[in-house]
Amino acid sequence: GLGLVVFTAGVIFGGSKRISVITSIIVPVMAIAYIAIALWTTIANITWLPAVFGLMFESAFDFQSIFGGFAGSVVMLGIKRGLYSNEAGMGSAPNAAATASVSHPVKQGLVQSLSVYIDTLVICTCSAMMVLVFYVQDPAAAEGLNGMPLVQMAVNNSVGPMGIHFITFAIFMFAYSSLIGNYFYAESNFRFIKNDSKTALIIFRLACLAVIFYGAVNSFDLAWNLADIFMGLMAMMNLIAILLLGKWALAALKDYSEQRAAGKDPVFVADNVPGMPQTDCWHLDEVKDFGEGPVKEYFEEAVDADVSKA
Repeated sequence: GLGLVVFTAGVIFGGSKRISVITSIIVPVMAIAYIAIALWTTIANITWLPAVFGLMFESAFDFQSIFGGFAGSVVMLGIKRGLYSNEAGMGSAPNAAATASVSHPVKQGLVQSLSVYIDTLVICTCSAMMVLVFYVQDPAAAEGLNGMPLVQMAVNNSVGPMGIHFITFAIFMFAYSSLIGNYFYAESNFRFIKNDSKTALIIFRLACLAVIFYGAVNSFDLAWNLADIFMGLMAMMNLIAILLLGKWALAALKDYSEQRAAGKDPVFVADNVPGMPQTDCWHLDEVKDFGEGPVKEYFEEAVDADVSKA
């Protein structure tokens, strides 16, 4: 716990750019290697796949699962773990999306929807296939294992003892980069609320380090339960915001689709969406400085059409 706090403090109090470069290189390599191991496990054990799919259907439609689904417990567990996988609906990922430099916000929105597919259907399926192959081959060894130890032993079953060390390192890098990324989400929002307050920012950083240490030394179950509660609260607040702002997102999508249909590379100008509330950005006098490409062409067309507006 102290080691994690020290590493994290080194990033949030200075040197964040260097660390971000390291994690932006190592984490994608870890992800590709993880997928490669899962593919190898699946292909090398292809004769076991009928047993794997048989176990899937048997477990999904047994008496306990059916009544658990009716009671909502299975659905709730799926929702909670799904939130950990892709954070869809929580409002955290848009912090990263908002830093993208694009001519139309819908472009980045479509990229964000793709990330849900990659997280849930690709990465999570990789984990599931490795675990299920291990389980059908050696049910006794898999019995009693849960969480990361189960994944480690599943990889060990496929590639040997080195797989355990790889998974340990990979999960640490995934978790640490997520920790740093979520911290900077929080800090950017905190700066927005308490602008230019250095004392408040230092207190906020120290509080974050205290929470990190608290999470590191407490039980696994407590960490899951606290995360379930806080992520649920995040989703509740964000879903209210989505309901209030959804019509403007659909208006932006309509604007994007119309420009695409006209054969243009879409450029968003908030003033062109009828009734849209006042925005802090995306105005014509700002997007003209975006640079070369579709925005410059859009601005030049606007100048020709309406000099006073431009």
